[in-house]
Amino acid sequence: MRISELMQRDVKTIDADECLSSAAERLDTASLGALPVTEHGRVVGLLTDSELFLCSTVHGHDPDVTTVREAMTAPLVTCPEDAPLEAGERLMEQHHLNRLVVVDAEHHAVGLLCLDDVASEPLTLLRPGEPLEYLSLYS
Repeated sequence: MRISELMQRDVKTIDADECLSSAAERLDTASLGALPVTEHGRVVGLLTDSELFLCSTVHGHDPDVTTVREAMTAPLVTCPEDAPLEAGERLMEQHHLNRLVVVDAEHHAVGLLCLDDVASEPLTLLRPGEPLEYLSLYS
């Protein structure tokens, strides 16, 4: 199975220079947990709802002034859309990711592969003996 067969295709992105308030609105409106961050159309990072909360609330940064670039995770681990699902699983496991941004050849975001998507697949697609251990990394 290829990542493109399982990934979520309706990807909402945000520009790195937009403010955190805009990101919060976009996350809330679309009921998302993360937004791939772009610069000139290319993916440069990922902003999660947790990072947004920490930056604006816990660390006290003004969300109307603070840019997404200041709160995002970068560099970003990505995976090509034509890669086998096992490659995506390995990247998620190695880097302790709940979400993996899927990109095309030009490094544009074309999808998101989430841990829930991978976990919903039959266990025969996961490496034998590892599924429960793999899933427990993220609990």
